[in-house]
Amino acid sequence: QVQLVESGGGLVQAGGSLRLSCAASGRTFDIYAMAWFRQAPGKEREFVAVISWSGSSTYYSDSVKGRFTISRDNAKNTVYLQMNSLKPEDTAVYYCAVTYGRVGRFPHEYNYWGQGTQVTVSS
Repeated sequence: QVQLVESGGGLVQAGGSLRLSCAASGRTFDIYAMAWFRQAPGKEREFVAVISWSGSSTYYSDSVKGRFTISRDNAKNTVYLQMNSLKPEDTAVYYCAVTYGRVGRFPHEYNYWGQGTQVTVSS
């Protein structure tokens, strides 16, 4: 199995930036893709962005496209989410997740999850 540890969350004003990190350990040799999801209170977990482990493919939700950038450092087994131009509606717990199968936008397509990191954007 794999262990995922997120960091980088916090409180930021609207228009500000944060960078989240997700460090993977354990079974990393055959990771196919890593993704970020988020979940706001009372809402379902939603897809944010995904990157293939090779780095050749990235996909974003429409709500973050142009503002967020997902990247990875395979030497460190770490995936990042650079979040710019943050809005109050970006407030949520952000989770990273790993899939050994295929790139997807739905939580059930991912095998392992981190514990989450809180992002709060004030207006």
